[in-house]
Amino acid sequence: MPEDPTSGVRYLAPAQVAELLSISVDEVSALVREGRLRGARLGAPARLRVEEASVSDYLDDQVEEARRMALWNESNVASFPEVWGSRTARGD
Repeated sequence: MPEDPTSGVRYLAPAQVAELLSISVDEVSALVREGRLRGARLGAPARLRVEEASVSDYLDDQVEEARRMALWNESNVASFPEVWGSRTARGD
């Protein structure tokens, strides 16, 4: 019998995720609605739960976005000699 793809998947309550990320529960719900966190309504009555692995993925995405923004900001303040070397555009 094939293995259940959801076996081993851990789910967290929005309050747990909010505590981990230092944000509000409403912000966690918004991240799920936006698709930035993977979540599902589980149980009876159905309550929102967030995949634990998606929290790690979200943090990785945030780190990458911050890295790219830092590089972008750095490139905006770089002078042309720093970027292209000490030669002028005419090759003098």
